[in-house]
Amino acid sequence: MTYLDRDAFANLTTMPVEFVDDIEASSAGWVDAQLALWSAKIDSRLGKRYAVPFADPPPMVVKGWLAQIVTQRAYLRRGIDPTDPQMVTVAADAAEAWAEIKEAADAKDGLFDLPLRGDTDASGIAKTSTLAYAEQSPYVAFDLQSDTGRNEDSNRGGSYV
Repeated sequence: MTYLDRDAFANLTTMPVEFVDDIEASSAGWVDAQLALWSAKIDSRLGKRYAVPFADPPPMVVKGWLAQIVTQRAYLRRGIDPTDPQMVTVAADAAEAWAEIKEAADAKDGLFDLPLRGDTDASGIAKTSTLAYAEQSPYVAFDLQSDTGRNEDSNRGGSYV
């Protein structure tokens, strides 16, 4: 399953839409093939922990990762000026996306809130109920606060009534 089509990619990428159209005109289907390839790579990385392919609509973070990775590939396909300082940022974005995917796949320390697989014991961010319990009434805190205030007033040496 591809998480983005060419139009959705054009909306998310930092690459000008004209460049995406130029790539499509010169190499019909290449952008769609890259989106499918990198969607499959994301799924293969996250498959041990998460319910992939993600249901429609996929999580926005997954679409963002895919756009960042394919943006760099598309610039390489189009041709780049090696002295262009923007390419450093594009390459860093792609590297950051892949690093975040690896982090999300880490069953111990992954910090991304994605739908977990139902057939595994892998831990993940799960929305649960409150895990705290207290015996005291909510009014006890106000009683303690008023006691503290009276003690502070009596320590000043004056008479406050």
